[in-house]
Amino acid sequence: MINIYTSDDLVIFQQAGKILHKIMMELQAQTRVGTTGLMLERLARKRIKEFGATPSFLHYRNFPAALCVSVNDGLVHGIPQENPFALNDLVSLDLGLKYHGLCVDKAISFFLGRPSPVQEKFLNSVRLALEKAIKVIKAGIDMMLVSETIQKTIESAGYSVAENLCGHGVGKKVHEEPLIPNTVNHRHHLILKKGMVLAIEPMAMMGKGKIKIQKDGFGIVSADHSLSCHFEETIYVSDNRAIILTRG
Repeated sequence: MINIYTSDDLVIFQQAGKILHKIMMELQAQTRVGTTGLMLERLARKRIKEFGATPSFLHYRNFPAALCVSVNDGLVHGIPQENPFALNDLVSLDLGLKYHGLCVDKAISFFLGRPSPVQEKFLNSVRLALEKAIKVIKAGIDMMLVSETIQKTIESAGYSVAENLCGHGVGKKVHEEPLIPNTVNHRHHLILKKGMVLAIEPMAMMGKGKIKIQKDGFGIVSADHSLSCHFEETIYVSDNRAIILTRG
């Protein structure tokens, strides 16, 4: 079942989204050469608690952390580690929280130091896929237009969409229906309706799109160990646009 959320819910989602955005910007600012994923994990838990929210990833399907930290070939679901970040690392942070009973979700990717032009193009292309996908969203469109936009933007830039990974609905739970493929899949036709809340999240690699699950059972990396990144925003579908919830 796909949940439809009201204008009253939207107010709470917007409050939750602003909190999440603020925390994520703090986490990015604290991600430096020599700091660690575990340091970011402690900060994320502290700030979520201070805002009166709860982490939505912690213990979800036995995940042991509030924050996902993925580095270089790491794509998503990385468990925060104690090894320090190094210059030129590509870091992806993914965080979700629940506030007054409603969940929001956001992910960012960035380099430590100055990326090369090739690396910068990769990061900007995946970020652009998210922005273009959000722009096409409104009540009455087929969800496949969102998937097509993401796939075309990433592949036309010369990169690969991560296989078998999707965006999703979000709200009362951290993951809800519908699934939102990042590639065109004709089995997933769905007309978007006002009040849907969706986590749009293009995930891509500089190499091929095949993925591998790490031995811990959670972290997902690129099978060819190419650089990988992930951007995500939570949006509310309105009559004529997507309202981005997880920005300042």
